Amino acid sequence: MKRNEIFLHPSERLDDLLTHDLQIIQSDEVFSFSMDAVLLARFAGIPKRGKILDICTGNGVIPILLTTRTKASIDAVEIQPRLAEMARRSVQLNQLDEQIQIYEGDVRNFAEQIGYGKYDAITVNPPYMPLNGSDIKLSIHQATARHELNGTLEDMIKACMHLVRTGGKVSMVHKPQRIGEIITLMRKYRLEPKRIRMVHPRIDKEANMVLIEALRDGKPDVRMLPPLIVYNEEGQYCEEIMNIYYGEHNLEEENK
Repeated sequence: MKRNEIFLHPSERLDDLLTHDLQIIQSDEVFSFSMDAVLLARFAGIPKRGKILDICTGNGVIPILLTTRTKASIDAVEIQPRLAEMARRSVQLNQLDEQIQIYEGDVRNFAEQIGYGKYDAITVNPPYMPLNGSDIKLSIHQATARHELNGTLEDMIKACMHLVRTGGKVSMVHKPQRIGEIITLMRKYRLEPKRIRMVHPRIDKEANMVLIEALRDGKPDVRMLPPLIVYNEEGQYCEEIMNIYYGEHNLEEENK
Protein backbone atom coordinates (compact mmCIF):
# COMPACT_ATOMS: atom_id res chain seq x y z
CA MET A 1 0.00 0.00 0.00
CA LYS A 2 1.35 3.39 -0.97
CA ARG A 3 1.29 5.61 2.13
CA ASN A 4 0.58 9.29 2.49
CA GLU A 5 3.55 11.34 3.65
CA ILE A 6 3.08 12.66 7.19
CA PHE A 7 5.03 14.85 9.60
CA LEU A 8 6.55 13.35 12.76
CA HIS A 9 7.44 15.37 15.84
CA PRO A 10 10.92 14.73 17.37
CA SER A 11 9.57 12.38 20.09
CA GLU A 12 7.38 10.39 17.68
CA ARG A 13 7.97 7.15 15.83
CA LEU A 14 6.08 4.89 13.43
CA ASP A 15 5.13 1.44 14.73
CA ASP A 16 3.84 -1.49 12.72
CA LEU A 17 0.42 -2.79 13.81
CA LEU A 18 1.37 -6.25 12.47
CA THR A 19 -1.78 -6.64 10.40
CA HIS A 20 -3.02 -5.45 7.00
CA ASP A 21 0.13 -3.34 6.48
CA LEU A 22 -1.09 -0.76 9.02
CA GLN A 23 1.15 1.64 10.94
CA ILE A 24 0.54 4.09 13.77
CA ILE A 25 2.26 7.16 15.21
CA GLN A 26 3.45 6.63 18.77
CA SER A 27 5.27 8.67 21.40
CA ASP A 28 6.39 7.53 24.85
CA GLU A 29 6.23 11.18 25.92
CA VAL A 30 2.53 11.34 25.18
CA PHE A 31 0.89 7.95 24.67
CA SER A 32 1.61 4.44 23.45
CA PHE A 33 -1.16 1.87 23.22
CA SER A 34 -0.92 -1.48 24.97
CA MET A 35 -2.45 -4.95 24.68
CA ASP A 36 -5.80 -3.89 26.15
CA ALA A 37 -6.58 -1.81 23.05
CA VAL A 38 -5.71 -4.66 20.70
CA LEU A 39 -7.84 -7.14 22.66
CA LEU A 40 -10.81 -4.77 22.72
CA ALA A 41 -10.56 -4.17 18.96
CA ARG A 42 -10.79 -7.94 18.44
CA PHE A 43 -13.41 -8.68 21.14
CA ALA A 44 -15.96 -5.97 20.32
CA GLY A 45 -19.14 -6.96 18.52
CA ILE A 46 -19.34 -4.57 15.57
CA PRO A 47 -21.53 -4.41 12.48
CA LYS A 48 -20.22 -5.01 8.98
CA ARG A 49 -21.75 -1.66 8.03
CA GLY A 50 -23.36 1.22 9.90
CA LYS A 51 -21.77 3.59 12.40
CA ILE A 52 -19.24 2.86 15.15
CA LEU A 53 -17.82 5.17 17.82
CA ASP A 54 -14.58 4.77 19.77
CA ILE A 55 -14.44 6.74 23.04
CA CYS A 56 -11.14 7.80 24.65
CA THR A 57 -9.44 6.92 21.38
CA GLY A 58 -5.93 8.10 22.34
CA ASN A 59 -3.77 7.89 19.23
CA GLY A 60 -6.54 6.16 17.29
CA VAL A 61 -5.32 2.58 17.45
CA ILE A 62 -8.74 0.97 18.01
CA PRO A 63 -10.51 2.66 15.06
CA ILE A 64 -7.58 1.80 12.80
CA LEU A 65 -7.65 -1.86 13.87
CA LEU A 66 -11.43 -2.02 13.50
CA THR A 67 -11.11 -1.16 9.79
CA THR A 68 -9.70 -4.68 9.31
CA ARG A 69 -13.05 -6.11 10.45
CA THR A 70 -15.73 -3.81 9.03
CA LYS A 71 -16.67 -1.36 6.31
CA ALA A 72 -18.71 0.69 8.80
CA SER A 73 -18.12 4.41 9.25
CA ILE A 74 -16.03 4.94 12.40
CA ASP A 75 -15.97 8.08 14.54
CA ALA A 76 -13.52 8.51 17.40
CA VAL A 77 -13.35 11.12 20.15
CA GLU A 78 -10.33 12.20 22.21
CA ILE A 79 -10.18 15.04 24.74
CA GLN A 80 -6.43 15.71 24.48
CA PRO A 81 -5.62 17.95 21.49
CA ARG A 82 -2.16 16.50 20.87
CA LEU A 83 -3.43 12.92 20.87
CA ALA A 84 -6.36 13.78 18.63
CA GLU A 85 -3.93 15.37 16.19
CA MET A 86 -1.69 12.29 16.31
CA ALA A 87 -4.70 10.09 15.60
CA ARG A 88 -5.66 12.21 12.58
CA ARG A 89 -2.18 11.89 11.14
CA SER A 90 -2.22 8.10 11.65
CA VAL A 91 -5.56 7.91 9.84
CA GLN A 92 -4.11 9.93 6.97
CA LEU A 93 -0.95 7.80 6.94
CA ASN A 94 -3.02 4.65 6.40
CA GLN A 95 -5.33 6.33 3.85
CA LEU A 96 -8.39 5.71 6.02
CA ASP A 97 -9.79 9.25 5.86
CA GLU A 98 -12.98 8.11 4.15
CA GLN A 99 -13.78 5.58 6.91
CA ILE A 100 -12.50 7.21 10.13
CA GLN A 101 -13.30 10.66 11.51
CA ILE A 102 -11.37 11.89 14.58
CA TYR A 103 -13.06 14.42 16.85
CA GLU A 104 -11.37 16.45 19.56
CA GLY A 105 -13.85 16.83 22.39
CA ASP A 106 -15.30 15.76 25.72
CA VAL A 107 -17.33 12.56 25.56
CA ARG A 108 -19.54 13.84 28.38
CA ASN A 109 -21.24 16.28 26.01
CA PHE A 110 -20.45 14.58 22.70
CA ALA A 111 -24.06 13.46 22.15
CA GLU A 112 -25.15 17.10 22.16
CA GLN A 113 -22.66 17.75 19.38
CA ILE A 114 -23.08 14.64 17.23
CA GLY A 115 -26.61 13.40 18.05
CA TYR A 116 -28.29 10.95 20.44
CA GLY A 117 -28.60 7.23 19.68
CA LYS A 118 -26.53 7.60 16.53
CA TYR A 119 -24.22 4.59 16.78
CA ASP A 120 -24.70 0.88 16.19
CA ALA A 121 -21.68 0.01 18.35
CA ILE A 122 -19.32 1.78 20.73
CA THR A 123 -15.88 0.75 21.98
CA VAL A 124 -14.34 2.33 25.05
CA ASN A 125 -10.94 1.90 26.68
CA PRO A 126 -11.31 4.45 29.50
CA PRO A 127 -8.83 5.59 32.16
CA TYR A 128 -8.71 2.80 34.75
CA MET A 129 -7.75 4.67 37.89
CA PRO A 130 -10.22 6.72 39.96
CA LEU A 131 -8.95 9.87 41.63
CA ASN A 132 -8.10 9.19 45.27
CA GLY A 133 -6.54 12.48 46.35
CA SER A 134 -2.94 11.30 46.05
CA ASP A 135 -0.36 13.03 43.89
CA ILE A 136 -0.12 11.82 40.31
CA LYS A 137 3.55 11.70 39.29
CA LEU A 138 3.01 11.51 35.52
CA SER A 139 2.97 13.88 32.59
CA ILE A 140 -0.43 15.45 31.94
CA HIS A 141 -0.86 13.26 28.86
CA GLN A 142 -0.09 10.01 30.71
CA ALA A 143 -2.12 11.05 33.76
CA THR A 144 -5.16 11.83 31.62
CA ALA A 145 -4.89 8.44 29.87
CA ARG A 146 -4.65 6.49 33.15
CA HIS A 147 -6.65 8.50 35.70
CA GLU A 148 -10.24 9.78 35.67
CA LEU A 149 -9.24 13.43 35.33
CA ASN A 150 -11.80 14.19 32.63
CA GLY A 151 -14.71 12.01 33.61
CA THR A 152 -15.48 9.09 35.88
CA LEU A 153 -16.40 5.55 34.90
CA GLU A 154 -20.03 6.55 35.42
CA ASP A 155 -19.58 9.52 33.06
CA MET A 156 -18.22 7.20 30.36
CA ILE A 157 -21.04 4.67 30.71
CA LYS A 158 -23.69 7.39 30.79
CA ALA A 159 -22.23 8.87 27.61
CA CYS A 160 -22.37 5.46 25.94
CA MET A 161 -26.05 5.17 26.84
CA HIS A 162 -26.76 8.52 25.19
CA LEU A 163 -24.78 7.72 22.05
CA VAL A 164 -25.70 4.11 21.22
CA ARG A 165 -29.02 3.18 19.62
CA THR A 166 -31.50 0.75 21.18
CA GLY A 167 -30.18 -2.72 20.41
CA GLY A 168 -26.67 -1.35 19.85
CA LYS A 169 -23.57 -2.77 21.55
CA VAL A 170 -21.11 -1.16 23.96
CA SER A 171 -17.78 -2.96 24.44
CA MET A 172 -15.30 -2.00 27.17
CA VAL A 173 -11.94 -3.12 28.51
CA HIS A 174 -11.14 -2.38 32.14
CA LYS A 175 -9.63 -3.76 35.34
CA PRO A 176 -11.31 -6.80 36.97
CA GLN A 177 -11.26 -5.03 40.35
CA ARG A 178 -14.02 -2.75 39.04
CA ILE A 179 -16.25 -5.36 37.41
CA GLY A 180 -18.97 -5.02 40.07
CA GLU A 181 -19.05 -1.26 39.59
CA ILE A 182 -19.08 -1.62 35.81
CA ILE A 183 -22.06 -4.01 35.79
CA THR A 184 -23.99 -1.89 38.29
CA LEU A 185 -23.45 1.28 36.27
CA MET A 186 -24.20 -0.37 32.94
CA ARG A 187 -27.55 -1.59 34.23
CA LYS A 188 -28.26 1.81 35.75
CA TYR A 189 -27.89 3.31 32.28
CA ARG A 190 -29.87 0.64 30.38
CA LEU A 191 -26.83 -1.24 29.09
CA GLU A 192 -27.32 -4.93 29.83
CA PRO A 193 -24.08 -6.98 30.05
CA LYS A 194 -24.13 -9.82 27.52
CA ARG A 195 -20.56 -11.13 27.21
CA ILE A 196 -17.74 -11.07 29.76
CA ARG A 197 -14.23 -12.42 29.30
CA MET A 198 -11.39 -12.32 31.82
CA VAL A 199 -7.81 -11.94 30.59
CA HIS A 200 -5.05 -13.63 32.62
CA PRO A 201 -1.30 -13.02 32.14
CA ARG A 202 -0.73 -16.77 32.81
CA ILE A 203 -3.00 -19.70 33.53
CA ASP A 204 -2.06 -19.70 37.22
CA LYS A 205 -2.37 -15.91 37.71
CA GLU A 206 -5.32 -13.72 38.58
CA ALA A 207 -7.01 -11.83 35.77
CA ASN A 208 -5.57 -8.38 35.09
CA MET A 209 -8.07 -7.28 32.42
CA VAL A 210 -11.76 -7.78 31.75
CA LEU A 211 -13.56 -7.44 28.43
CA ILE A 212 -17.29 -6.75 28.70
CA GLU A 213 -19.97 -6.16 26.09
CA ALA A 214 -23.44 -4.79 26.80
CA LEU A 215 -26.63 -4.35 24.77
CA ARG A 216 -28.68 -1.15 24.99
CA ASP A 217 -32.10 -2.07 26.47
CA GLY A 218 -31.28 -5.78 26.34
CA LYS A 219 -32.76 -8.50 28.54
CA PRO A 220 -30.69 -10.00 31.39
CA ASP A 221 -28.71 -12.92 29.93
CA VAL A 222 -24.95 -12.80 30.34
CA ARG A 223 -22.38 -15.26 28.95
CA MET A 224 -19.10 -15.85 30.79
CA LEU A 225 -16.65 -16.69 28.02
CA PRO A 226 -13.58 -18.91 28.49
CA PRO A 227 -10.61 -17.06 30.01
CA LEU A 228 -8.03 -15.60 27.65
CA ILE A 229 -4.50 -16.58 28.66
CA VAL A 230 -1.70 -14.34 27.39
CA TYR A 231 1.53 -16.29 28.09
CA ASN A 232 2.23 -20.04 28.14
CA GLU A 233 4.61 -21.87 30.50
CA GLU A 234 7.59 -20.91 28.31
CA GLY A 235 6.73 -17.22 28.62
CA GLN A 236 5.63 -16.96 24.99
CA TYR A 237 2.31 -15.74 23.65
CA CYS A 238 -0.40 -18.38 23.64
CA GLU A 239 -1.84 -19.41 20.27
CA GLU A 240 -4.97 -17.25 20.57
CA ILE A 241 -2.92 -14.14 21.39
CA MET A 242 -0.65 -14.88 18.43
CA ASN A 243 -3.73 -15.09 16.21
CA ILE A 244 -5.11 -11.82 17.60
CA TYR A 245 -1.87 -9.99 16.83
CA TYR A 246 -0.76 -11.70 13.64
CA GLY A 247 -3.73 -13.65 12.24
CA GLU A 248 -6.53 -12.61 9.93
CA HIS A 249 -9.70 -11.37 11.64
CA ASN A 250 -12.84 -13.44 11.07
CA LEU A 251 -15.88 -11.40 12.05
CA GLU A 252 -18.40 -14.21 11.53
CA GLU A 253 -16.54 -16.58 13.87
CA GLU A 254 -15.87 -13.95 16.54
CA ASN A 255 -19.48 -12.92 16.94
CA LYS A 256 -21.14 -16.33 17.07
